[in-house]
Amino acid sequence: MGKRANLSGVSFFAAQVFNDDESTLNSATDANKQIARGTHDENNPNQESHERPADVDTDARPDKKRKVGVLGAGWEKYDATGLVPFYTHQTQVPEHLQKYFGQRERFFSLYSSGCLLDEEGWYSVTPERVANQIAERCRCDVILDAFCGVGGNAIAFARTCERVIALDTSPVRLALARHNAVLYGVADRIEFVLADFLSFAHQLTQQQELRSQSKSAENPNTAENVLADVKPQRLFDVIFLSPPWGGPSYLTDRDTAEENITESDASTQGAPEYNLASIKPVHGRQLFSIARRLTPNVAYYLPRNTKLDEIADLGKAETVEVEEEWMGSKLKALTCYFGGLVTGQEDRF
Repeated sequence: MGKRANLSGVSFFAAQVFNDDESTLNSATDANKQIARGTHDENNPNQESHERPADVDTDARPDKKRKVGVLGAGWEKYDATGLVPFYTHQTQVPEHLQKYFGQRERFFSLYSSGCLLDEEGWYSVTPERVANQIAERCRCDVILDAFCGVGGNAIAFARTCERVIALDTSPVRLALARHNAVLYGVADRIEFVLADFLSFAHQLTQQQELRSQSKSAENPNTAENVLADVKPQRLFDVIFLSPPWGGPSYLTDRDTAEENITESDASTQGAPEYNLASIKPVHGRQLFSIARRLTPNVAYYLPRNTKLDEIADLGKAETVEVEEEWMGSKLKALTCYFGGLVTGQEDRF
């Protein structure tokens, strides 16, 4: 999978967002050390001396005062603190987000360490335990998280996959996702790419077609080229699709303000069936078709009230596995597995 290097050039969005200059940071640090040491003019008896006593460890004290942020030393440039509010109490949270704030430790178990979410992240992030369950099912070498948001799934994938390619169209959300990944200690396994999945997939498909045509033109009769036309080289083992569902209003039986997972009514009774046509930015069927051009192994994260016949139609004649994602007695979502991700079909991976 050495061709992952082709993707790395677009992952430097963080430098553009934060506009970091390492030399500037170094010079500022040196200046602060000079101020901390101070100077003393022996010819001026009225000048207050700022020199430390000889028995003081001058190397240790500045380090104790240095502020490195919530991510720790060496990761300061990825610290996204300040891009969005970090809430510590419900009274700080806007009213329309308060019901999600009660779930913060379920979204990110390390929330209190400084995990960050934008407004969309509060109502769209996959709960950590659910994300971990999906990541176990998607264990592979390279996985593409097509709509990574603030990083809930990407962080989980980084624990079970060798490499994670995480896409999003928002530089702010990508910055938050990287920030959160650093807190979980997995940022080095994730490549954050500022890109739209539809355009990204279209470009890759075109490149594969051109490469296949070029090989066939050079030597059209070889078995290798015939196979290349039938089965283009895969860049990703698995694609995870968790597209926007259309906002919190996709259900009419909306969750209670506390969203208590012990509530007895965990069904979708009273909610209209969810249609794939409500998926953003394109029809859910079209989105799935685009992903299948790149790999047969797709995990599709959908609302819990999605019409099952529409899900079955995606797989056509093949077996589709639908997994219900529960938190306590609360049904949260459905994860639909295709290709080699289906139990018993691992040979198709």
